[in-house]
Amino acid sequence: MTNTKSISRRGFMKTTAAGVGALAAPALISSKALASSGELNFTGWAGYPALAEKVFPAFTAATGITVNFTEQPDNDGIFAASKIAAESGGIDMMEPTIDTVDQYFTNGLVGAWDESKLAMGNYLPGLADGAAGERSRKEGKLYYVPSNWGTEALVYNKETAVLGEAPSLAALFDPANKVVVRPRSALTAMGRLLEAQGKLPRPWNDCYTDMAAMTELWDIALAACVAAKGNVVQFWSGENEANAGFVANGATLGLCWDSTGYNLRNDGYGYAAPVEGAFAWHQGFMLMKNAVNVEQAHEFAKYVSTPEGAAGWASAFSSNAVGKGAADLMSPDVATYYNSAFDDAKLAALWWWPDQSAEFVAKRGEYSDKYKAS
Repeated sequence: MTNTKSISRRGFMKTTAAGVGALAAPALISSKALASSGELNFTGWAGYPALAEKVFPAFTAATGITVNFTEQPDNDGIFAASKIAAESGGIDMMEPTIDTVDQYFTNGLVGAWDESKLAMGNYLPGLADGAAGERSRKEGKLYYVPSNWGTEALVYNKETAVLGEAPSLAALFDPANKVVVRPRSALTAMGRLLEAQGKLPRPWNDCYTDMAAMTELWDIALAACVAAKGNVVQFWSGENEANAGFVANGATLGLCWDSTGYNLRNDGYGYAAPVEGAFAWHQGFMLMKNAVNVEQAHEFAKYVSTPEGAAGWASAFSSNAVGKGAADLMSPDVATYYNSAFDDAKLAALWWWPDQSAEFVAKRGEYSDKYKAS
């Protein structure tokens, strides 16, 4: 298994004025990008209104290309839509996470990017090269380019959540808390917690490369999660459900994306990395094998690697930008929010979602369903 290298957020912030100026020059738009429809059919994540309100209009103003955006709540929704589009068309590019690259490739859904039509030098170190670069390629071809990255950690009510002396994944299974969790994340959190406590027969990460190990370890995690399920007030699969768990159903603690914590930061909620290490995700663009607007897709991916495009994309998700110089253009509120949750030690402890095969994802779904139905 190959894990993406941990990345220093503070290192991301260190960009020179000269570098920003060089990258901020207007992008050269291919004449072919505007030669056909001048449109792009893009499928991505629901719950981020700034994409349609700000980012897509800015891209259209810069390139003349219109984005037709279809929202899906999660990775599973994006993958399902892509499988349909592989037969019927309608999607040019989509935005899954890096751990699903193998799933798209082995199902024959995606085409390779033409690197000569991108700007690979725009990306910050460690996001499109190194271990992440290896995970983005299959058979020597590039199938995935980064769009933003972030974390999944503890969103907590500052007055009522019980976190212990140091925030821990164990708090999610404490009956003193009312929690909102994503099933697969809760099962993984339990597995990582049991491993940290020395209660697993083998390393948790074995489950991502060995299906026999997967069954053995997830059986253990499922039994432990079911035993502690009484404090779950809501399961979530997307941003809107996660927010509702707190504002509508009274959750005091959740294992949620950083964007959830950011959206609730002014309502008495904090965001903390557990001592076991926050989950870290890496999101990016893939090109459908039967994409019609291929030139437009390349222009869009390239735009999101520029300082302006990367800053807009990351700001929409309340996450971290992938392009050099983008941090200087983002809201100071975002930087303050992240710096309060992560110091260098917590960044070094990030746990990146490993690669997950199509077989693994299918089996994981079965365990998630059993957990919800228990």
